[in-house]
Amino acid sequence: MAIDQHLAKHLYFDRHFNCMAARVLPGEYYFTTSEMGLLTVLGSCVSACIRDRVNGIGGMNHFMLPSGGDVDGPASASMRYGAAAMEILINQLLKSGAQRARLEAKVFGGGRVLSGMQAMNVGERNAAFVRDYLRAEQIAIVAEDLNDVHPRKVAYFPRTGRALVKKLESTDQQLVQVEKQYSTQLQSGPVAGEIELF
Repeated sequence: MAIDQHLAKHLYFDRHFNCMAARVLPGEYYFTTSEMGLLTVLGSCVSACIRDRVNGIGGMNHFMLPSGGDVDGPASASMRYGAAAMEILINQLLKSGAQRARLEAKVFGGGRVLSGMQAMNVGERNAAFVRDYLRAEQIAIVAEDLNDVHPRKVAYFPRTGRALVKKLESTDQQLVQVEKQYSTQLQSGPVAGEIELF
């Protein structure tokens, strides 16, 4: 899998935060050594925001499912699966100068926003996956906002570790439609820690 094809390409100047930013869509990730913001909108998907707490190198991923397909096959290597999304982000951070012992994470998403997907508990499975993965990698989760029924907008600033979460209406039809479309393509908690609501 070409890692660069999954790097978020939507870079822009965010007037609200007065800085350069990257919008991270489902199946994408972004990492930076610069002062900038990483933004995404999550429903049942999960984003892990990981950074080196000393030098501020950090990034964000956005995945839809914890795992899937043959472990060595192309499906499991896809960024839509948490296992690949986590591995790629962590490896890119380490290649850029982050130190594994100094990594910390903030995790978001896993909302139950699609009524038709309740039986699968996709959001809950994603939340459990990201917690288990980071525990196995011995990367501390310093803040989280997982599960619940609300979609959320997340802004993360790796240099400082600042994270902001805005809960959205669970009836946000545009987000629900995006999740349904993404889910169709794939098939062919309380706020804790240093997170600010905005």
